[in-house]
Amino acid sequence: MATIDVTHNSSGHRFEAVVDGLLCRADYDLVDGVMRMTHTGVPSELGGRGIAAALVEAALAHARANGLKVEPWCSYVRVYMQRHPEAQPLLPEGFQL
Repeated sequence: MATIDVTHNSSGHRFEAVVDGLLCRADYDLVDGVMRMTHTGVPSELGGRGIAAALVEAALAHARANGLKVEPWCSYVRVYMQRHPEAQPLLPEGFQL
């Protein structure tokens, strides 16, 4: 499987990758040191390639590196964090998955 090149578009408040010419994205809002992950979008024809996971992993790595907490408002991000306990310390205190 090819490596997915994820970039942080800070002005667009999203992490993104262009795969086969199509834009894939994980959107967020930054509020008081909390990255609220609001939407993850991968075109259906690209499904099953691990692209959404790569986007979320990049967002979580960014949060860790910058001392941010993460609120998974997006259902995909919520399930990802439930399945990856190592991501759960990024949750704000009291936030329930």
